[in-house]
Amino acid sequence: MAERKTARELLGAAGKIDRDVVGVVFRGRTFDLHTPLEGASSEADLTPVRTSDPRGLAVIRHSTAHVMADAVQRLFPGTKVTIGPAIDEGFYYDFDKPGGGFTDDDLRRIEQAMAEVIRADTPFRRAVVSRDEAKRMFSAMGETFKLEIIDAIPPGEEVSLYRHGAAPNEWVDVCEGPHVPSTGYLKAVKLTHVAGAYWRGDERNPMLQRIYGTAFPSLDALEEHLKLLEQARQRDHRKLGKELDLFMFDEVAPAMPFFLPRGAFVIQRMVDYVRELYARHGYEEVITPQLFDPRLFRTSGHLGHYNENMYRVWTEDRLDESGDKLKEELRQSAFAIKPMNCPSHCVIFGSRRRSYRELPWRMADFGRLHRYERGGVVHGLARVRSFCQDDAHIFCDEARVPDEIVRFIELLDEVYRAFHFEKIEVKLATRPPADKRLGSDDDWDKSERALAHGLEARGLKYESVAGEGAFYGPKIEFHVQDALKRSWQLGTIQYDSNMPRLFELGYVGEDGKEHRPVMLHRAIFGSLERFFGVYLEHCGGNFPVWLAPKQAIILTVSDKSESYATELARRLRGAGLRLDVDLSSDKLGAKIRNARAWRAPYLLVVGPKEAESDSVGVRSRDLGELGTMKVNELISRIQGESRPPGALVH
Repeated sequence: MAERKTARELLGAAGKIDRDVVGVVFRGRTFDLHTPLEGASSEADLTPVRTSDPRGLAVIRHSTAHVMADAVQRLFPGTKVTIGPAIDEGFYYDFDKPGGGFTDDDLRRIEQAMAEVIRADTPFRRAVVSRDEAKRMFSAMGETFKLEIIDAIPPGEEVSLYRHGAAPNEWVDVCEGPHVPSTGYLKAVKLTHVAGAYWRGDERNPMLQRIYGTAFPSLDALEEHLKLLEQARQRDHRKLGKELDLFMFDEVAPAMPFFLPRGAFVIQRMVDYVRELYARHGYEEVITPQLFDPRLFRTSGHLGHYNENMYRVWTEDRLDESGDKLKEELRQSAFAIKPMNCPSHCVIFGSRRRSYRELPWRMADFGRLHRYERGGVVHGLARVRSFCQDDAHIFCDEARVPDEIVRFIELLDEVYRAFHFEKIEVKLATRPPADKRLGSDDDWDKSERALAHGLEARGLKYESVAGEGAFYGPKIEFHVQDALKRSWQLGTIQYDSNMPRLFELGYVGEDGKEHRPVMLHRAIFGSLERFFGVYLEHCGGNFPVWLAPKQAIILTVSDKSESYATELARRLRGAGLRLDVDLSSDKLGAKIRNARAWRAPYLLVVGPKEAESDSVGVRSRDLGELGTMKVNELISRIQGESRPPGALVH
């Protein structure tokens, strides 16, 4: 067998390695410089990964997580470690610390200890060991969580360890890498905050302490990121939701949001906007039940692939029984609250004989869905248990799939432009493991090709993400970048030949024969709740005029202008404008400060002069002081801005 060489050896022999290279890409995967590469014969087989590359940044951050865990265990003996991945914003590591959590002073001490490890500039060293050897080592160290991690490594895969430091302070972790060559490569590090996290995200497991941090190749890049983090804290949708009176949560319905009047308006305006587009893009809306006999979800495959995330219900007369027999009966027969709309749309399609002339049929549904998410993963509006999707399913023949994908992307582009999401990345999520999917390999080959052809027909570049498809079919994901340069996965379109087969759906083709339709699952917002939260942070609560719960606030200079302000409010509301009026006894400066906190697009100041001239003093949130306007001019201005971007003028 040929000797396996490391990337350091191959690049070094060609003189193509320097301090800026932290890894390589080989056969689509990122490896560090010290991992032997099977099948790599020269530097031509490798693509260097530099610190400026996003993949290089992930290597830096994962290495920093190891250094942080080392520092934590030096400072807090007896602390057990779990996992420490790189994430979009930095990295984290979960710890089981005796005596409770970490304080802000603890974070400062940990940073200081990390700096000592980094200054030592010791190499990261990789070693492959047997599973038994790894378990003996971590068992002797008392690292019970690491034993679980080792047990979860699939049979046949290598068990690799990474070490850094020198005796007696060497630190070791079971890890597949990749890592930077040495700790001295870590130039700019900051620990940001601590949070609780259940082991493996399951509230039935121990609560751990998660330390978050971030790392960059340079101090300048770190400083820029920290400024964005501070902006993100100020724009946190949970904070803005409370300040702007948009939504709330209560333990009577855990992780299920209550939308207050202002927030409910925004959500409903989003729905109305999409409904207007549906009329132009050939969608028909349906309404489907909330509760279904479990037979529906057995047919669709959700029972078996999605059972743990579904809510079940039963009636009072069933509670007279008891014991395991009842529990098993309820599992088999209790009605289920729908976690998604697709099975009920299959029922509608299959309710009568269909013709090819009816296709493509674009069936939309704003039905409320419920999914049980573990307590350890729910988060504001980003991960909830009750939500609504701008859901639709397109039933069509196979040949029409690329055209329908192009048509959907055009619709999605229009919506995202309306919300000022301008940078979009596209990913093609392909088949999950064989034991976690429906259908044959041939079906998946065909469906993945169809989605790829649709993207290519639209001229879009995309990244393939292996194993991330749904259990019934592959999907295209649309990731948007917000104002703080964060990426969010929102819209999707998925190809599904399995559910039409399971529900035995068919239509009569032009040839008079029975054919099976393809089912495309698609959403633009995705979850309306999650989109609302993402957009709230994107715009910082500064909703545009067409979407703002209140478009203007009328402020009186003194009580002498109350009657004019009241009459002005009547006229503006009669013209369809949404507004509040401040008739309090506060001084005008205080009124302006209070009104600005609500982030209304316009503040309208009225005094005796405005009353005499049938005008208002107008201050724009976005443009500043606009001066005095006649009332009719103001009405015309706000009415014009009340139409969503791209809306037809009636």
